[in-house]
Formats: sequence, C-alpha cells, structure tokens
Amino acid sequence: MKGLRKLGFFFMTLIGMGLLYPQNFSMPVEGASKSSYHPKSFWYYPWGISGTHKGVDIFARRGTPVRSATSGLVLYTGQLKLGGNSVLVLGPKWRLHYYAHLHEINTSNFSFIDNGGQLGTVGTTGNAAGKPPHLHYALATPIPYFWRIDKTKQGWMKMFYLNPIEYLEEL
Repeated sequence: MKGLRKLGFFFMTLIGMGLLYPQNFSMPVEGASKSSYHPKSFWYYPWGISGTHKGVDIFARRGTPVRSATSGLVLYTGQLKLGGNSVLVLGPKWRLHYYAHLHEINTSNFSFIDNGGQLGTVGTTGNAAGKPPHLHYALATPIPYFWRIDKTKQGWMKMFYLNPIEYLEEL
C-alpha cells in the first residue's frame, strides 16, 4: 500500500508539472551568452551522422557547469552513442530537455532538479569527440505540432522539436 501511495504521488507530480509549473527558462551553460552559440544552427542540414541538427551547441570550456534550463524530473542519465554522457529532463508543459556531450553527469535518474540545478559539466563525449567542448541542448515535445512539418530532410520530425534558440534569445 505504501508503494502504491508513492507511485500515485509520482504520477500526480508529473501531471502537476505538466500543467502547473511555470517554465522559467534559463541558460543551461554557466556564463554562456548569445555569442556562445550560432543563432541559425537549429534544424541545420546536413549535420554529420544525425542528418539534421535538432538542437543548439553552446560552446564553453571543458568542465563548465551545465545547469537545468527549467525545473523538472530527471528521466535519464547515461551514455548514448551520439550524445555521449547525456541527461534527459521532463520539464514544465511536458517538454523534454536533452543535454548531451557532458564530461561528467552530476545528477541521477528520477530525481527532481530545480531550475539552475547542476546536471553535469561541458565535455566532448559521443560524436563530439575531437571537437571543441560544448553542450548540445535540444528541446522536444511528445505533443506533435503538425503545422511545423516541412519539406527538408527529416522534416516530419520537426513537429516534435522546438527551437531552443528562441528561448535563449529571450534571456
């Protein structure tokens, strides 16, 4: 019964996070500014093995703290082939915040993170090996925006991705 209560609380928290938590977006790389990323890199094609660049690369020194852009629930921490050391956070509006190429991960699965809480540090893991250190930051939604489909390669996928640069430009 106690475990069932915990599970119920967990799901109610997820529902509340999606509906009630304000987004309060912040820069995910400590000390970064508009000059730390290219303003037209979202949905850039061609982009290596992944085809289309579905996020933004924010450049900084290796070891620079990577902070959560919003409050949320850490859904995944671990190694991915292209992303290397990666963290996935479910934030307000049920948006998925993806942080990749981390040197270190400083959080754990199924933990709550506050806006600005440290997730890890900037690195060069995954397909960023041999490139300047950076954070690949992507923002996705499980609710498709069908009107965003375009005729570019992988254009159908665009309905699930939001342009994180639009949020960074508002900071």
